[in-house]
Amino acid sequence: MNQLETNRLILRPFRDEDAAGMLEYLSHPRVNCFLDDRISTLEEAADKVQKRKEDHSYVAVCLKESQQIIGELFHLKEEPDTYSIGWNFNAAYEGKGYARESAEALLSYLFEDKGARRLYAYVEDDNDRSQTLCERLGMRKEGLFLEFISFTTYEDGTPKYENTYQYALLKKEWEQNHSQ
Repeated sequence: MNQLETNRLILRPFRDEDAAGMLEYLSHPRVNCFLDDRISTLEEAADKVQKRKEDHSYVAVCLKESQQIIGELFHLKEEPDTYSIGWNFNAAYEGKGYARESAEALLSYLFEDKGARRLYAYVEDDNDRSQTLCERLGMRKEGLFLEFISFTTYEDGTPKYENTYQYALLKKEWEQNHSQ
């Protein structure tokens, strides 16, 4: 993806100048699935930006007016035509519709430009904001995986397994929702 624009946002590849903004949202991951991405210094952020620049499955989400990075979207292809999608946003920008606006642009891109047939997202059962976003995007809750995966441990060192919902959307469902 080169660059997509919405009313208020620009979705684009990562750039060197994104390190400080990335540090803001990756220094305190709000959900356990992003714990592996946790960073604590500007140098670590700069390294992560370099990796994101080379990995085209990650997209920086920036405010159109200021170019400030406020989060990221990602999409991982599973052959032949399915994509896993996700997002991570700076808490300071919550409640303004930016996640939905950017995710809708990503869905449109994947269905229209990349030939996706099916998109899905995994969401922890305690991540109400992402569950709501999936539902607002028209995604179906397909199931709940009990103790699906562990991203962290309890104080005694044993794994803390996450209960995880799977949401999905087929291209034909997306087209039906967007033809009205």
